[in-house]
Amino acid sequence: MKKIGRRQAHSVTGDLTLILFLTLVGSFMVLPFIYSILQSLKPMEELFIFPPKFFVRNPTLGNFMDLFLRTNNMWVPFERYISNSIYISVLGTLLSVLVSSLGAYPLAKMKFKGRVVYEKIIVISLLFVHQVTAIPQYVIMSKLGMIDTMSALIFPAVASSLSIYLMKNFMSQLPDDLIEAAKVDGSSHLRTFAQIVMPNVKPAWITVVILTFQGLWNRGTGAYIYSEQLKNLPTLLTQISASSTVSTAGIAAAAAVFLMIPPVFVFVFSQNKIVETMAYSGIKG
Repeated sequence: MKKIGRRQAHSVTGDLTLILFLTLVGSFMVLPFIYSILQSLKPMEELFIFPPKFFVRNPTLGNFMDLFLRTNNMWVPFERYISNSIYISVLGTLLSVLVSSLGAYPLAKMKFKGRVVYEKIIVISLLFVHQVTAIPQYVIMSKLGMIDTMSALIFPAVASSLSIYLMKNFMSQLPDDLIEAAKVDGSSHLRTFAQIVMPNVKPAWITVVILTFQGLWNRGTGAYIYSEQLKNLPTLLTQISASSTVSTAGIAAAAAVFLMIPPVFVFVFSQNKIVETMAYSGIKG
């Protein structure tokens, strides 16, 4: 009985230690979000106070009002930047889920010549960051006539190596008997994919939705779009921050908060799907 009591005591102590550790880690991770919100609520005299204060003393929504007043005076309406961001993010996300799923299905459940080579190419491509492929990607977009169009931002995100990798590894967990049973019943590959595979890999494609939407929403137009009426919200934020002075520091803080709301909202309601997908895809945090 004493040994059982000691084990229970050690178990409780271990659980409390783990909870405390995760709480501390979570606090550090959420700290930048809290800081951004507090900065956007600070009046001008508190933004440049020395020594700087973390908490706001006299919260105000004046920075958000100044943001809308400033953007309303632009020759391109603020709503246009928002609609461009929504269009790019939503369309790019939908196409990414469709293309990555269609590409992952044969890699996971079909045997064909060169499959191993394709899988290795996908894995190797995960090693390269966007900056490495920026110049070749620009050349390709230019040859295809996509420069200064929204397609230059949408199409590179459609064939994402990470999305295909996640979908393929998750689909590989499905029993082959399930696919074979569908074939026996006369189901085509497309019908099997749509009615059997996709519903069973819902956590995977929801994860692709979150990651793709977040990447597209936060990505500026960069060197791909020059027309002001085609630019998105992150580009506007960059322009405001680049011209940041004492009078526009609060506006930049408010714009940053406005920009981070949609990705956080999407992630909060789908975070359990990401954890499940990472577990099945062999990615360890």
